[in-house]
Amino acid sequence: MPKKPSELEEEYFARMEFEKRKKIEDERHRQLAEQEKKRLKELHYMRCPKCGMQLIEIGYKNIKIDKCSECDGIWLDAGELETVSKLEKTGLDKLFGVFKK
Repeated sequence: MPKKPSELEEEYFARMEFEKRKKIEDERHRQLAEQEKKRLKELHYMRCPKCGMQLIEIGYKNIKIDKCSECDGIWLDAGELETVSKLEKTGLDKLFGVFKK
């Protein structure tokens, strides 16, 4: 006659099964999140956050500045504002002169 598992054994195996399934589910969620992030990047890459139109990248003194082709908004990537802030006044004037109509 088979021996009935103790409550501790049953609890242990139930916990192990839960942890195994939880790992599988966590990995599935991570993959979905990565896929969604990739999809959103492809959808929004080089698009104006204000109006959604195409951004035009302009290089000036090792700074890549993105300008909207529709609303003329100017967008900076991480770290670029700090670089712009270190330009001298004449450099800033020349930078803004690039964008004047």
